[in-house]
Amino acid sequence: MRVLVVEDEELLADAVATGLRREAMAVDVVYDGAAARERVDVNEYDVVVLDRDLPLLHGDDVCRHIVELGLPTRVLMLTASGDVSDRVEGLEIGADDYLPKPFAFAELVARVRALGRRATTALPPVLERAGIRLDPNRREVFREERRVQLAPKEFAVLEVLMRAEGSVVSAEQLLEKAWDENTDPFTNVVRVTVMTLRRKLGEPPVITTVPGSGYRIGQ
Repeated sequence: MRVLVVEDEELLADAVATGLRREAMAVDVVYDGAAARERVDVNEYDVVVLDRDLPLLHGDDVCRHIVELGLPTRVLMLTASGDVSDRVEGLEIGADDYLPKPFAFAELVARVRALGRRATTALPPVLERAGIRLDPNRREVFREERRVQLAPKEFAVLEVLMRAEGSVVSAEQLLEKAWDENTDPFTNVVRVTVMTLRRKLGEPPVITTVPGSGYRIGQ
């Protein structure tokens, strides 16, 4: 899942981003509304965690811009105000969910994951395919009855492949969904991560390379 965090309190923004990355999400961070608008124009995000009171361009205007673009991106709006009228106004301009500050990080993660599921075709909370069972909420992976310990990026790549339901996922798509914008697009990090993932999942291999196209998980 790829997430954009937009928050002008830099310490809070960086702390949220670090926590979400530990949950195997790819996270970009900006600190003002103008930069947020630029990012959503060029990158595909599953969820935008959007502070409402932003410098340069108000969070409401960023939200309206996302809606106008017709993107499947979901918006979780943050605000220091807990007034019902503010929450209603935020939802009316196009936000999908609303979270007042201060908030519990566990609740933020749960809301981001729920919105991420809504940004794509609805799938069961626990993904199963080819003898692999992946639980995004618990961050657990099993092959048959064997627990598989994965690093965050390995987990993220496997989740993208599982959500594709057997369709081919290109290296570029994996890079887009599992890494942030600072990753060198010419790196071999995807190939290396897939190789490590195959080894950890064990025999027989469940991840197939489709020459010239990408990777897929069979039935």
